[in-house]
Amino acid sequence: MPHFTYTAKTPDGGRRSGTIEAPNRPTALARIEQGGAVPVTLTETAAPAGGRARAESRRAAAPPARSRRGGRRVRRRDVLLFTRELSDLLASGMTLGGALHTLAGRPGERAIRTVVTALRDAIVRGDSLSQALGEWPRIFPKLYVSMVRAGEVSGGLAESLERLAAHFERIQEARDKVAAALVYPGIVLSFGFLTVAFIMAFVIPRFAAMFDELGGALPLPTRMLVGVSDVLAGWGGLLLLAVLAGGVVAFRRAVRTPSGRRAWHSLLLRVPLVRGIVSAHAFAQFAETLASLLANGVPVLDALRIVEDTVGNEVIGAEIRAARDRVTDGSTIAGPLAAGRVFPVLLTDMLAVGERTGDMSGSLRHIARRYSAELDRRVKTFTTVLEPLMIVIVALVIGLVAISMLLAVFDLTSGLNV
Repeated sequence: MPHFTYTAKTPDGGRRSGTIEAPNRPTALARIEQGGAVPVTLTETAAPAGGRARAESRRAAAPPARSRRGGRRVRRRDVLLFTRELSDLLASGMTLGGALHTLAGRPGERAIRTVVTALRDAIVRGDSLSQALGEWPRIFPKLYVSMVRAGEVSGGLAESLERLAAHFERIQEARDKVAAALVYPGIVLSFGFLTVAFIMAFVIPRFAAMFDELGGALPLPTRMLVGVSDVLAGWGGLLLLAVLAGGVVAFRRAVRTPSGRRAWHSLLLRVPLVRGIVSAHAFAQFAETLASLLANGVPVLDALRIVEDTVGNEVIGAEIRAARDRVTDGSTIAGPLAAGRVFPVLLTDMLAVGERTGDMSGSLRHIARRYSAELDRRVKTFTTVLEPLMIVIVALVIGLVAISMLLAVFDLTSGLNV
């Protein structure tokens, strides 16, 4: 009969560990709960070879996340709410299987309920939560799975989930700030484009017909504008739309390739105004993610590997990868990061202070707050500059169209007066 090594919480808040013999994992969990403890981790130490092979084959045969979701996406906010509620239920003393069963029965989005139900079934089969989450890589990234695994090992799964929820809330807040900064300029640009399209398609052709009836030579700006209007009114407009759509598709495909994504991210770090937002967001996410991982007991090299994939910029991610290779030689984190000259001196100096004092997580939290404030300032500057810039560009385009029409009107009316 298999033996299981377990760690459990006692009713007085302490921890208890030991070994229990049971025919399967659910029975072992039930026996631990009957003793008045709440199971935190349970590891099989003497499982039959056939049983282990069947478990491995079942996990290997699991379909990918997208097919299991039936093509439906799970929103980040739903994942965040699930994390927060699961943390609260576990902190209240409920078992992991019971908490997932409770969440699976709650009303809500069908996509997230499907995922929670699958997680509950995996736990009943004997998988750990981190193993079950690993079957859904498009919903639960490496950061999520690694922090859950660290919580299982340390016996603080509820605390790890609480940190995860707080972490993703801060990340979502930063993304919302950037998205909100683009709303007003996007509205101005869209209305400006629609206005110009309406003028070119309906207004200018009527003026052109009137000019033909009056006769006479039109000024060069007016002739150019009428020619553009004639092209866009015919097949030229459809051709332009096709070219724009093809350009968007080609750009998206290029950005999905490693070289194209790196070139695009490198360009973003050079564009004025934009580079400040991109770098501040990347540095804040780097510090916040690394702090959360280290606080949960994830080793430094594993934490850097996860941060490299979640920082959101290929150039900065490549620098973290190079720093990780230098860390393997026994050096600190701050030194390797400073050697690449991608990370600012202020960040590496603050990180070095945390290394000297032994409070890496605290220093990283302070760095995250500092660059989150920097992100707010950069976003405000961006919107302050971009809003009037968009208005000026739209006004110039409409003004040029109006001037071109007025020049023709003045020339034709002055010829009639003569």
